[in-house]
Amino acid sequence: MASKALSLTLYNLALPLGLVVMLPGAFIKMRRRNGRWRDLAQRIGVFSGETQTAINALPQRERFWVHAVSVGEVGVAKKLIARLLKTHADLGIVLSTTTPTGHALAAELAAQQGGRVVAIYSPIDLPGVGRLMLERIQPTQLVLVEAEVWPNLTAAASRLGIPISLVNARLSPRSERRYRKFRWFIGPIFRMLKQVLVQESDDVARWQGFGVEAERIHLTGSIKYDPEGGIVPEVKIDELRTVLKLTGIADSQPTLLAASTHAGEEIELARVFLRLREQVSNLALLIVPRHVERRTEICAALQSIGISPALRSVPSTRVDASAPVFLIDTTGELAAWQHLATLVVVGKSFLATGGQNPAEAALAQKPVLFGPHMENFTPLVDLLLKHEGAQQVADFSALEFACRTLLQDQAKAARMAQAGHAALTIHEGATMRSVERLLPM
Repeated sequence: MASKALSLTLYNLALPLGLVVMLPGAFIKMRRRNGRWRDLAQRIGVFSGETQTAINALPQRERFWVHAVSVGEVGVAKKLIARLLKTHADLGIVLSTTTPTGHALAAELAAQQGGRVVAIYSPIDLPGVGRLMLERIQPTQLVLVEAEVWPNLTAAASRLGIPISLVNARLSPRSERRYRKFRWFIGPIFRMLKQVLVQESDDVARWQGFGVEAERIHLTGSIKYDPEGGIVPEVKIDELRTVLKLTGIADSQPTLLAASTHAGEEIELARVFLRLREQVSNLALLIVPRHVERRTEICAALQSIGISPALRSVPSTRVDASAPVFLIDTTGELAAWQHLATLVVVGKSFLATGGQNPAEAALAQKPVLFGPHMENFTPLVDLLLKHEGAQQVADFSALEFACRTLLQDQAKAARMAQAGHAALTIHEGATMRSVERLLPM
């Protein structure tokens, strides 16, 4: 087993090469997702005077630095932060994110919290950068969301005596197998964590396998799947209902929502939609891609099969009545859109591996369908399937049959929706249990 010092030395020797390989792609993604060059300064610990002033204005006695990566992790952080601030009146939070889309949601949250939350970009994990940011933020605790254990930042916090908590900790069987190959290297990094708050009982043994002491691992359930705080405001749903009406899609129309789709899935789901309309003539299709910067590519694919989609980003846009397809090319609204769907199909589960999160659709009490590749959500998928709260299909042909059945059998669709929602009750209270573990620190 390697020591912490050896692990960090090896990591920092490999890091420059990794950055050289990764940075071109990262810059391209940054530009596609409306990132700004000046934001790069924050990634090396250089804050503007305005940002530093906002951080300094946060309470010093209790100040958390919460780090999330992108939209999904920020969703978890938002629920956690809302409960933290409600529970502890003298707490301030710095929320860091990696992607521009995640940062946009973090900035929105900060604007809503009246100066108690400051949104920043996460640091590049170079030696010294994490320590510089810790000194400028001066947190009383570092809270990492799901899997964001960066070695240099973690080590810097540990040296400064700042407790590090990993919340909503996720370690899928696939990740565990991959990490086990480097257990000698990863173990010393994980052992710097003060506590690990895991989603599933099976995760306890996985984290122990990497050398984390049993007394530091706590089963809290999943914040993401906790019904608390997951309720979308009715005003937001009404807002989007109005948007749908303006596009030409009526409340009475059944809608198939394709959630968090990836490359190639949109055109195949559109073909399924066109065939379904032969039996359900007023069916509408809503597409919410995982990466909105793919809108041009998606539009071209749909137009190749005769569909001209309306775009969420274009005000007063209207769907083609012969094939009503609405492409939602904005971020942060998926949870609300799912409340307006009749059926929800989860993306990245047909033509890619890993899948996307089906919990929001289940919480919205909608029938949920997904393809064969949901590896990143195995415990949740098993839970939903066990309770008949979702349906997994082998391919697009099977998806078409399943959708047709549910559209024509409303009672069956309602039973699936109710069962999926009920299945998630085992995670109820996960947000509060996590808060109770964090505040005594």
